Order: sequence, then structure tokens, then C-alpha cells
Amino acid sequence: MWSRSRLWPATLAGQFLVLQLTVLLVVVAVASVVSVQQSDADFRDTRGAALREDAENLANTKIVRLSFRTGTVETNRSSLTSSTQRFQASGVYLTDPDGVVLVSSDFDGRGRRIDLSGSTVQRLRAWTGDVDDFGTPSIAAQVPIINRKLELVGIAMVAEEYPTWGERARSILPDLLTFAGLGLGLGMAGSFLLSRLIRRRTRGLEPADIAALADQREALLHSIREGVVAVADDGTITVLSDSARELIGLEGDVEGLRVDDLALDPAIRALLADDAEIRDHVVVIGDRVLVVNRNPVVERGRRVASVTTLRDRTELLALQSELSARQSITNTLRAQTHEFHNQLHTISGLVQLGEYDEVLRLVGTLSRRRAEISDAVLAHVEDPAVAALLIAKTSLAAERGVDLRVRKDSDLPRLDPESSTDVGTVLGNLVDNAVDASVSVGGASVEVALLLGDDAVQITVADTGPGVPADQVGAIFERGWSSKASTDEGRGVGLALVQVVCERRGGAVTVRAGADGTGAVFEAELPGAQAGIRTGVEAT
Repeated sequence: MWSRSRLWPATLAGQFLVLQLTVLLVVVAVASVVSVQQSDADFRDTRGAALREDAENLANTKIVRLSFRTGTVETNRSSLTSSTQRFQASGVYLTDPDGVVLVSSDFDGRGRRIDLSGSTVQRLRAWTGDVDDFGTPSIAAQVPIINRKLELVGIAMVAEEYPTWGERARSILPDLLTFAGLGLGLGMAGSFLLSRLIRRRTRGLEPADIAALADQREALLHSIREGVVAVADDGTITVLSDSARELIGLEGDVEGLRVDDLALDPAIRALLADDAEIRDHVVVIGDRVLVVNRNPVVERGRRVASVTTLRDRTELLALQSELSARQSITNTLRAQTHEFHNQLHTISGLVQLGEYDEVLRLVGTLSRRRAEISDAVLAHVEDPAVAALLIAKTSLAAERGVDLRVRKDSDLPRLDPESSTDVGTVLGNLVDNAVDASVSVGGASVEVALLLGDDAVQITVADTGPGVPADQVGAIFERGWSSKASTDEGRGVGLALVQVVCERRGGAVTVRAGADGTGAVFEAELPGAQAGIRTGVEAT
């Protein structure tokens, strides 16, 4: 129970008990001092009045008054001594006007002077107060004895010595012991109950354990790279790591403030204020792409808080976008390679058969088809990267039996490199998704429209597939959603990547049904695009 120093208990209950005992001892000490002071005050008030009455009775005794008036004190000393002995006091004295003792009840002090400091008796006024009764602290009453000419002829004093400290202690000790015992019992019971309550609230942890957890918490919050935000059930932020401050743009001490009162991006505010569980949700904050996870904290069946983690995936998104574009081109080239192999095998066979005229006709037909595809794309798209992507996708779609067309009102000039890359990522994923959807139901065509206006590229891809169910419109852009069977390379990435790229540039992607109620039309907007140098490329 006790710590290594053996001066302070280690357990919470022991610490409370020591504190209670300390407080109790201080209270008992103060109560003792107050009790002694009150006892002295009561003794002074009570005994002072009685002593004054005794002194007045003594001064008014017939033999006392007669002896002092006639100056026969010495003659009547025996009778006067008897008069002083009838009072229950530690000292009874009859003195001359100067305070020299003439008669005493039980002390042979004749010739000694009583204590008259502070007394008003020599001014013919009765007085009660503290005196030095020949070395003994006492309370005394002094009454003047006067003759018929109203002259002071003597003084009557009745004194009572104060009780000793032992006597005072014996008078207050029973009450103090009762008070101390009751206080100790209540203190121990209170310490036990309070320690039980605190241990229940602190999950049974002792103060040292709580301090260690607090130190570890601070160390973790300052060291982990992921952002961590804990929000209580009432919307108050209770934990905020350094990484989270940087990722969501918060400065200063915000712990203890409500989420609704902070200057947060609306998307982050909505995520922190919600209480539903989310997994790998992608949100764009400024130029950052964050992956958000949130888990509720449940205690005894009741939700008490939520913990949200934030991971910066901006660089990963850029790499994934570039990889997606490269993968799309690789797949396209692979399909074209397969097609070229078939065509070369056909030409080789015709040459071996000596059918040279057929070879010429076949080569002319293939060249004419390639030229038609290139002309159809280059007539509306000047950006080389986007045009090359569309030409490759057109060949790939044709191999799968889908006619990929560029809408006649399309007009896309050469773009800056960053915009060209993002347009290629969005267009490639939307075209692949449209071709797959069309093939799945035997659809025959996919139409693409590209326009640059007001510094924003508008991309529209319409397919003849099964369309998107109304209840799935909001879910198709979530990572992992796919209408196709899962493969080793994963599904549900393309549309999620499209949404992230669009949102990162401040745009958006939407989906709706086709004009005749069939198929799906995806519309993407990529703001911030800048036209480059026009090359004047024309179909040849």
C-alpha cells in the first residue's frame, strides 16, 4: 500500500485517508484552541459576575463597614477574617486605600500589596478583571469601602485563580475525543466511498497509472503521422493530434470546443459531426487528398465518442492517377499488338500464297481505317496526350464490338501538362467503364464530348449499358464499388479515382440516365485548365 519512501501511500484510497486524517488533526487542533478560549471567556464572564457579587456583599457587611469607618480593623481582625472565609474563592482580601492587605481569608499576606493595575476601585468604582494574585493568574472583583464622607477607606477583593491546563483539558477532552472519533469514522468511510467512485470512473487505475497514460498520450499525439481526432457525444473535441491540426488546418488550443464552432472545411465538419462508422472515405481539402476512417466508441451499450483518423494520400493519388493512365495505355497497346499480330499474320499468309493484289487491298483498307480514326479524333482534340488516348481507346473498343465516337461539338485545345494528365486520367477511366458497361448488355456505342470553357474542361461520356440504379447513384463513386466480379487486380478504383481527381481541382463528377432512359451519362468538370500553344493539327 505504501510507496518506496514510506511517507505517502501509493493507492488512491490510502492517499485520501491520509488527507482526511491530516484535515481532521488540523480541525481538532483548531477546535481545541477555540474551546480553551471559549472556556476562558465563559469562566471570566460567569465567575466574574459571581465574584463581584461576593465582593459587594463583603464590602457591605456591617462589621467590615464599621471597622473601616472607626479604624478598628486591627481590633476586629478575628471577626473580619471569619467574614472573608465564608466565600468560596481562592483569595478574599480587605486592604487599605493603597491596596495593602489588612485581612486575608487563607493567606497570611498582611503588608503585601494587591494588584491594582488597570483597576478603577481607587476612583470609587467597582471593577472586575484579571489580576496577579501573588503569583497566581486569577480573576478578581474589587469593590471600594467608603465612609459617610464618601471617602475611600478600604478595598474588598475576592479572587478566583484560573483552572490549570490539565483541568481545562479534562473538561474538554471527552468532547474532543467524541468529535475526533466521529470525524475519523466519517473520514475513513468517505475516503473509501470516494476512492471507489474515482476508481470506477478511472477504470480502476491508480494516480501513477493515470499520469503514465497521460504522458504516453501526449507522446503518441506528438509522434504519430496519422491525424487523430476524438469527438465526444456532445460534439466537443477531446483529442487532437499535431498531424490532425496540420491536415485540417486548425491552430491554437481547440480541445474542449465544439466542432460546429470551429472554422473547418464543410466536408471535414460533416465527417467529424456524424456518428456513423466509415471506412477509407476519400475527401479533398484544399490541395490535399485525405483518407478518413471513423469508429464510434461504445461503453456499456451507449455511444460516448467517436475517433476519426486522417491520412494524407496526396502523393499516393498522384502516383495512382499516373499509374492508371499508364495501365490504360498499356492495356490499349496490348490489344493493338494482338490486332497487329493478326493483321501481320494475314499479310504474311497472302504473301506466301502470292496474292499480292489482296495484300495491297488489305494494307490500303487498314491504312484508311487508321486514318479515319485519327482524323475523327484530331478534328476535335488538339491535345496530343488526350488525342493519343482516344485513338487507342477507339481501337480497343472496336475490338470489343463497341463504336467509340467523339461528339461533333467537341473542341479541346492543347492543355498545360498537369491538366492534360488529369483529363487523361478521368477520360480513360470513364471510357473504360462505359465500354465495359456497354459490352455487358450487348450495347453498341459510346459517345465522348470534350469542351474547354471558362478555364474548365467539361467531359461527357455516354454509354448504352444498363444504366445506374437510382439507389446506387451516390455509391458508385465510393472506393471498392463495382458491378463486375472481383479480380486479383481489384475493382472499384476507377470511378473513385475520377471523383478524387475532379474534387482535387475543385470540380465534380455526376451521373444521370441517358436521354431515352437507357444507359448512363457521366459528366465531369475539371476547373483550372489552361490552353497551351495551338499546333494547328489537322486531319491528313
